[in-house]
Amino acid sequence: MNKLFPVFLKLENLHTLIVGGGYVGLEKITAVLENSPEAKLTLIAPEIRQEIQDFAKEHTHIELIFRKFEANDLNEKDLVLVATNDKQENASIKSLAAQRHLLCNVADTPHLCDFYLSSVVRKGELKFAISTNGKSPTIAKRIKQVLDENFPIEINESLENLTKIRETLRGDFSEKVQKLNQITQTLVEAPKPPPGPPKEGSLA
Repeated sequence: MNKLFPVFLKLENLHTLIVGGGYVGLEKITAVLENSPEAKLTLIAPEIRQEIQDFAKEHTHIELIFRKFEANDLNEKDLVLVATNDKQENASIKSLAAQRHLLCNVADTPHLCDFYLSSVVRKGELKFAISTNGKSPTIAKRIKQVLDENFPIEINESLENLTKIRETLRGDFSEKVQKLNQITQTLVEAPKPPPGPPKEGSLA
């Protein structure tokens, strides 16, 4: 049973630390920026991939530090993403983060993670986050593909229209919910198949 609590964070209000400048570090920073382009980030590693350096040139709120991690790097941080290829160092960083009550994600090490990064589908203002409780990122990617293919980008226009409708509704909260439920019912109703030709021997 998946007991994870889903939550969407405003990373522009937090300071995220990424430790690791290789391919996995690139994956982490890419995931963050795709979802929170204004996120405040510090990335630390002795060597940092050029793609990450290019991100830092485009985003002034990204700080790159070319050296190994130090305990004081956790000062004034809110979230920690660990992405080095040294398992011992990863475990050490997780332990230090826990002492400071900082939430930490250690790449490819579920038992050291306080949270997981989800596979995400975005359609304008609509966002789906998919979790397999760390069991199978591959399945999460397949589900992402299915959702991405079956939800048209026009769904965002529906969201915008519903927002305008909601602002015009009168009554208390319960009444507004009932009216919105009536309006959106057609979104979940399966379309009825068109009538086929009459069967042989039946009355036309």
